[in-house]
Formats: sequence, C-alpha cells, structure tokens
Amino acid sequence: MPKMKTHSGAKKRFKKSANGKIRGRHAYSSHILEKKSPKRKRKMGNPAPIAKVDVPNVRKLLGGGK
Repeated sequence: MPKMKTHSGAKKRFKKSANGKIRGRHAYSSHILEKKSPKRKRKMGNPAPIAKVDVPNVRKLLGGGK
C-alpha cells in the first residue's frame, strides 16, 4: 500500500500544538482592518483553536494517525 500524503493546503493553514491540539488562523483578519481596534487585530495574530466538529477532518488531512 502506498504512503498517505499530507494535504498540502492543510499543512500551510494548520499547526499541531505541543499538546496535540489543532490551531489555525483567525477569521476576519485579512482585510477591512481600519475599523477593527488595535487590540482585536493583535489578538488575530495569534493562532486560534479549531472548532471541535472540524478537528477530525483536519487531523485526517494532516496525517500522522490519530
């Protein structure tokens, strides 16, 4: 059986934390930034946890077993 390949789009968008949690970019962080407060924009720079319902799909795309 051939090896499973990591989804190249997913590996650019998501990271696994040291504890195995999946983290990704915040929504609404790329444009129309003028009206958003500096505090809000700063917070958007940090990775956000992915919703529980999406985690199994993202794990499958990233590979590496369970």
